[in-house]
Amino acid sequence: MLRVDDLHVSYGVLEVVKGISFTAGKAEIVTILGSNGAGKTTTLRSLSGLRVHKRGRIEFMGEDISRLAAHQVMARGLCLVREGRQLFPDHTVLENLELGAFQRLRSAPAAVKADYDDIFALFPRIKERLSQKAGLLSGGEQQMVAIARALVGRPRLLMLDEPSLGLAPKLVRSIFDAFGRLRERGITLLLVEQMARLALRICDRAYVLEGGRLTMQGTRDQIMQDPRVVEAYLGRSDHEASDAG
Repeated sequence: MLRVDDLHVSYGVLEVVKGISFTAGKAEIVTILGSNGAGKTTTLRSLSGLRVHKRGRIEFMGEDISRLAAHQVMARGLCLVREGRQLFPDHTVLENLELGAFQRLRSAPAAVKADYDDIFALFPRIKERLSQKAGLLSGGEQQMVAIARALVGRPRLLMLDEPSLGLAPKLVRSIFDAFGRLRERGITLLLVEQMARLALRICDRAYVLEGGRLTMQGTRDQIMQDPRVVEAYLGRSDHEASDAG
């Protein structure tokens, strides 16, 4: 579904992503691990069309999308849920969802309503808070709305940047459980996540990004058993210990 070949991304003269190549197949969950500053967020922004200083090839569903603008990439079914949620805080939850579905609301309102029902089944809390302003929700509820807003655009591939950031363990479990259900629906997920143990628990394959270069790749089990990964990324934080319990 997604093929990235020799991707380089720069901020001015500073090259942040240095020739990486990877793939993601249909209904896979693929995780990119790495420390702060490794180039993970820059990679996702580049794939979504938000960065223009790049070279290499990004192929989605057999089409070269390397030079497409963000709205064109999204229209083809590749959507990014950015770190920090990026909701419109003074708009209601429903209004935020409608913004995610703006390309479809006029042409297919019934289909959009059906998608809302599917999303409410995935995240029941959202339905309870449709009339509330998004800025008044908890962090976990805001993350659910951000994911839901992306889903109403019917993505084929959903990219998520640090979805557990700042959330309580119980809400993290709920959101990560939802990722498994999205995979069952045929959606591909590309996940950037600092909580390595959580991300590896649900993914099919993983890549490790260090200093803008991919240094390791493999199946979930291969990566989890690699001594370098264990030492660098799988220390049990209090958050993860709570999740395991």
